[in-house]
Amino acid sequence: QVQLVESGGELVQAGDSLRLSCAASGRTFSTDNMAWFRQTPGKEREFVAGISRWINILPRYRDSVKGRFTISRDNAKKTVYLQMNNLKPEDTAVYFCAKDKGSSRAIVTTTEALYDFWGQGTQVTVSS
Repeated sequence: QVQLVESGGELVQAGDSLRLSCAASGRTFSTDNMAWFRQTPGKEREFVAGISRWINILPRYRDSVKGRFTISRDNAKKTVYLQMNNLKPEDTAVYFCAKDKGSSRAIVTTTEALYDFWGQGTQVTVSS
């Protein structure tokens, strides 16, 4: 069993920065691909960023956050981070951390159904 706990969400102004954290417990963390998704009311959850367990595979980002968001991980702390810079009102959402169910997958997948454990989410609100 895996538990994921997100933190770091808050109300900020446009242009501000935030760093979200996702602490994992349970099984081995270093062998898992991890990702951040987000969701706003009435919309489907969408992929934001993902990071492979392999250091030589580049992270993936949705186009709207490229150049502003950076995903990283600290395997010793079993934590994945999402550094969000130059935040925009359209970034307002509940952000979820998720673990890829594929033990052999190297490339980060953007498909929500391929993630099997999720955190409870952390709210990020960006005011204009």
